[in-house]
Amino acid sequence: MTHTNTLFDLSEKIAVVTGGSRGLGLEIATALGEAGATVVVIARRQSWLSEAERQLSEAGIDAMGFVCDVSDPEHVNSTVARIAEKCGRIDILVNNAGISWGASIDTHASR
Repeated sequence: MTHTNTLFDLSEKIAVVTGGSRGLGLEIATALGEAGATVVVIARRQSWLSEAERQLSEAGIDAMGFVCDVSDPEHVNSTVARIAEKCGRIDILVNNAGISWGASIDTHASR
């Protein structure tokens, strides 16, 4: 019988989370790290990235961060090359990066 903890064992896996410096992305990065993955967080702002790395590290998660604007293909290519150089590979990619304008729900519903 397979136990649930073995289904979600990500030991020795490299997980990249775009938009991983805050919010849902940071929660996803934390969950992947708790499952044993080495987590690579990508974000546009170094200040948010540094804070995310600190939080993940304090949680006992092996994590590193890279500044990258995923809307720029050249920046993505160079960041992927740096990750491959540092980690050897990417096993898991969570494409979480995105933006919102922070309007209330009734503003969205009226469109």
